Amino acid sequence: MVLKRSLVLLSVLDLIIVWFSTYTAYWFRFPSGIPGRYIDQMLEYSLISTVLCMGFMVLFGMYRRMWQYASIKDLVRMCEAVVASWALAYMITSLLSEERVPLSVAVRTLETGLLLLGGVRVLWRLYGGRGVKKAETRLPTLIFGAGDCGDLVAREFMNPAMSGYKLVGFLDDDPSKRNLTVHGLKVFGGRSELLRMVESHFIKEIIIAIPSAPRRTISQIINLCLAVGVKPKIIPGIDATIKDKISFNSIREVDVEDLLGREPVKTDLVGIAEYVQEKVVLVTGAGGSIGSELCRQIAPFRPSKLLLLGHGENSIYTIEMEMRTRFPGLEIEPIIADVQDRIRMEQVFSDYRPNVVFHAAAHKHVPLMEKNPSEAVKNNVFGTQNVADCADKYGTERFVLISSDKAVNPTSIMGATKRIAEMYIQNLNIQSATKFAAVRFGNVLGSRGSVIPLFKRQIASGGPVTVTHPEMVRYFMTIPEAVQLVIQAGSYAKGGETFLLDMGEPVSILKLAEDLIRLSGFEPYSEIDIQFTGMREGEKLYEELLMDEEGILPTPNERIFIGKASEISQRQLDLEFTRLERVLGEDSSAVKDAIESFVPILEFVS
Repeated sequence: MVLKRSLVLLSVLDLIIVWFSTYTAYWFRFPSGIPGRYIDQMLEYSLISTVLCMGFMVLFGMYRRMWQYASIKDLVRMCEAVVASWALAYMITSLLSEERVPLSVAVRTLETGLLLLGGVRVLWRLYGGRGVKKAETRLPTLIFGAGDCGDLVAREFMNPAMSGYKLVGFLDDDPSKRNLTVHGLKVFGGRSELLRMVESHFIKEIIIAIPSAPRRTISQIINLCLAVGVKPKIIPGIDATIKDKISFNSIREVDVEDLLGREPVKTDLVGIAEYVQEKVVLVTGAGGSIGSELCRQIAPFRPSKLLLLGHGENSIYTIEMEMRTRFPGLEIEPIIADVQDRIRMEQVFSDYRPNVVFHAAAHKHVPLMEKNPSEAVKNNVFGTQNVADCADKYGTERFVLISSDKAVNPTSIMGATKRIAEMYIQNLNIQSATKFAAVRFGNVLGSRGSVIPLFKRQIASGGPVTVTHPEMVRYFMTIPEAVQLVIQAGSYAKGGETFLLDMGEPVSILKLAEDLIRLSGFEPYSEIDIQFTGMREGEKLYEELLMDEEGILPTPNERIFIGKASEISQRQLDLEFTRLERVLGEDSSAVKDAIESFVPILEFVS
């Protein structure tokens, strides 16, 4: 209320300043007295200038700002409003009046107005906030959700430790709660009231306290908050289920994952436990984004031993330390090894005899693999061959290859090598006692090399954020979601399948960039620019939807399907592998030709 009175006072001061500036400009122009023919013009010019200037100040949001926190940018915005309004007032008055408004009057009016209007705001910035400091330093906050969780949040905010927040009230989409009060705070209505509340109460944060709501609903509310320029925070569902245990630490920042609106994965815990519990489990690429998450999610099923294999010593050490801290009773074995080293793979399998293998080690960066096709072949094709052959030789029960949606009608070296790896294990499955299966899924949010860490680094450095193409779309999953489905798919494997994960709705990369900029507290384009860089070699504008393949079959999990297996004879497979091995030492074009011969649907994008 104090803040509202202050802004009313500021608008009255502005009105007086605009009128005074116009009036004094005429007196400076005619120091001996204003001629009679200019009296009516002066009154017209004063009235038009005042109406237009006040209108432009409202239009430019000058009375929605807290001027004790004003910046140079706010003063520039005010100058733009004043110049635009007085230029228009000058033209209109000159057209309506018999005499053209003297140019010296217009210039003097603008100079005086800018000086006084700007001066008032500078003084307000320096001294004006002192009388309202107590009210304004508290962050005006709304709680979305007037249920049990919202009640607990409101109670927590009444703690003296939370004095930096000013709870204004609640919003709730349940119409029966409208105008009710919770702890003396009014429920103002549903999400349709959000913009009005933000403008009338200068809301800065909204706590979303509806943990039982569908993820899509929470995603819609988050997007609405970002659209009206207010910062959303969220109560995670797992915290809210513990009655009377919500604390300020339970409230977290909104992640990009929250914007996807994906529902939690339902898994058959018994089915997973049957093939993992009390088994020796090997995870290759265990230091990577997918590999490390596989380790985290496999550990609770109590394997007899968990083997963490990777060639990067630092990443393996990091995941080893994390696993030992979180699962102190689990036997963990870190293994530094390269899947391209056949002798080392033989040694690992001979020593540990893994029952289950999750093969996540791979080169996945599309543009880099276009420039280094030999490395993609060595790691993704021959590395998979080495691990798969050892699994067959040493009696592994189940082998799960982490594949990619880019293996569908591949247009890149990375996608093609993944497709070849799938072909190899499917053919090996025919003659092996080991159950070999591949799992395809799309992009995962937050993985190393994905757009999210890149966007975050670019935002942190002040921009610009680089987007390949304004129409580019991708299918996304969170890393935990993808890994849950991979482990579940492994329980369905009978041998030879290519499992496909339902990736949900496509996501615009441009919108993802805009949302991430807003979540970081900036406005896209005006504060953090977005630049389009053009498509790189091997990239697609629109990715193939995994579910578009013909002949796919359902599984007990509605998010997992079985795709058509690639058909290639063992003789043809051996010939193509021999050719690939022969060209590895040659230039990139020879390697690409060999891959294109292997995967005839490949269409290189240049």
